[in-house]
Amino acid sequence: MLTLYSSLTSPYGRKVRIVIDVLGLADQIAVQHANTLDPEDRLRQVNPLGKIPALILEDGSALYDSRVIVDFLETRYGDGAILPREPDRRFRQLTLAALAEGINDALLMVTYEGRFREPEQISQVWLDHQYGKIRRGLTEVSCNLDEYRAPGIAAITLACALGYADWRQQLDWRAEFPPLAAWLEEFGQQVPAWERSAAPKPVT
Repeated sequence: MLTLYSSLTSPYGRKVRIVIDVLGLADQIAVQHANTLDPEDRLRQVNPLGKIPALILEDGSALYDSRVIVDFLETRYGDGAILPREPDRRFRQLTLAALAEGINDALLMVTYEGRFREPEQISQVWLDHQYGKIRRGLTEVSCNLDEYRAPGIAAITLACALGYADWRQQLDWRAEFPPLAAWLEEFGQQVPAWERSAAPKPVT
């Protein structure tokens, strides 16, 4: 059995867990919780960067990061629905997914600015830089929303970015980009794994 090191709150881990669900592999891959901040967590032996997700294969070797894991799972178990086989369509999907992943990355940088800096060290210039990426990215996504079709990797990655933004509540993207809110609702209806993979509500 394969083992996925991840957490319930990671949008990158959620992306992989959705792909696992869509491919019908939930009973073939064990999910192991990992704490990226714990120096004693086995994750650092699996991935020296201490980042999630990481996938342990049958022979004990490891794959990381989420993009590599998704490519592996789709190549071994998929039929091209998540990652197209035809080169032009494949690279278009990967580009659309990269845009959504960049939005996710910027959201995470906003989180880290508050988590790892003292209040007097927080840089508004840095935060504005990240929010600029997020808003420009969401604007571009909105212009190409018809290409973010489930269960393609672009759609899954976008959904996870929007879900993370909802969970962290860093900006009111639903008010700023109403078509994306409608899109995410439709995605949830098309992909049951979306609800099954949801992170627990943050403690207030």
